[in-house]
Amino acid sequence: MNLLLITADQWRAECIGAFGHPCLRTPHLDRLVQEGLSFRHHHAQATPCGPSRASLHTGLYALNHRSITNGTPLDARHTHLARELRALGRTPALFGYTDTSLDPRCYHESDPRLRSYEGVFPEWAVVQPLGEDLAGWLAWLEDLGYGRLTLGELYGRPLGEPLKVRPEHSETAFLAGRFLRWLERQDGTWSAHLSFIHPHPPLVAAEPFHRAVHSDDVPAPVRRPTPADAAALHPWLATQLAQPLSSGWWGKPDPRDDREMRQARAVYFGLIMQLDAEIGRILAALDARGELDDTLVILTGDHGEMLGDHWLWGKNGFFRQAFHVPLVIRDPRWREVAGTEVRAFTEHVDLLPTIIERLGGEVPLAADGRSLVPWLRGETPPDWRRATHYEHDCRDVESLTFERALGLAADRCQLAVHQSAEIAYVHGNGLPPLAFDLVADPHQFTNIAADPGRAADVLAAAQAMLTWRMDAAERRLTGAKLTAQGVLGRFA
Repeated sequence: MNLLLITADQWRAECIGAFGHPCLRTPHLDRLVQEGLSFRHHHAQATPCGPSRASLHTGLYALNHRSITNGTPLDARHTHLARELRALGRTPALFGYTDTSLDPRCYHESDPRLRSYEGVFPEWAVVQPLGEDLAGWLAWLEDLGYGRLTLGELYGRPLGEPLKVRPEHSETAFLAGRFLRWLERQDGTWSAHLSFIHPHPPLVAAEPFHRAVHSDDVPAPVRRPTPADAAALHPWLATQLAQPLSSGWWGKPDPRDDREMRQARAVYFGLIMQLDAEIGRILAALDARGELDDTLVILTGDHGEMLGDHWLWGKNGFFRQAFHVPLVIRDPRWREVAGTEVRAFTEHVDLLPTIIERLGGEVPLAADGRSLVPWLRGETPPDWRRATHYEHDCRDVESLTFERALGLAADRCQLAVHQSAEIAYVHGNGLPPLAFDLVADPHQFTNIAADPGRAADVLAAAQAMLTWRMDAAERRLTGAKLTAQGVLGRFA
């Protein structure tokens, strides 16, 4: 069985045409939905990119892997997907990036890999790297005759102007093409991870995708009347909204400008349609090779995107939009579940156990997630989780922005969320708690933690969060015991 794991950066959960999105036309993603299993309440475990991908690749909650910001080193002792695949005799190929901040204890202090958070888990065979400098793509464009372009020339354009290259030469097409060229050389079972950067900003797409969605047709952001109204909800949100907007080619639209936000949303949807076209190329190639029905295809986002909701752009914070992502799994073994939707809560920490079990390996003892293989068989696992959990750490050892603004020590700049179908409880370490009644208040506007009449509901949610954190505590050695007869139990 081949493995194809595809991630797209900053991809909101509802953004597939088959899910009923009002703007998106995604025929190839729709095909995967029709031929696979869709997990409609799937969530990332942390933001931003590095922490989220650390959870996806290790199967650990952020409270255990502790790579909690872009740049926070990931302890080398943690196993991860590439290492587990190699233990199964596979050579896992990477196209793109994993945003892994490497453990500095394992490298000389002069090693250039310690100068960036954009590291890669060492066990991946990197076929085509593609970090934020996009060097491989730029070199390819030069070979195609575009000249020696800079990122500023390509992406430093006014919002609304398209990418000045042909759609088949976009960076999304480039990465897909590199995978397809590699695929042609494969003779036997293979494992690959494609990590696409779009629809992450910059919000510039090649035509016809740049104008595939008209700004007048996009849904309006979900938000209170003014940024000040939104800021009144919580000190973290007030601090985040007070941050200056970034500028330059990697910049973000101004969420306070309605015209600009609608245009930005439209281009974001166009980038997803561009991704869909490249997924179509990949599926066609697998069909042509006769390998689609011998390939486990997993498609997800690393984390979500606020897209102007609550006056925010990006993925930081505690709102659901930043963590809720698509997950579609096409497993040719159990075709009878094709087109089915799973409404139970699933999480990124479940992906490593799912892949390893499906490929015949033993799930690592340390993994916090649970295998999704029973769902793929059409079964409902007993005692499945009734809530999802995610975290955001806002410390910054360089700027100390949130530490100073909130009056918190770095280790207290944390937010954790326990979200059931009814209530989302947000706990801030040294910050006021938040709770939202998701049935009566799905947009998360009203904090019921401040309502004495809801004290029992809030207490129950807080206790459920504590139970989750206790259940997820480190377990590598806790199931073993040294006795006169030797070591009993299981350990890792």
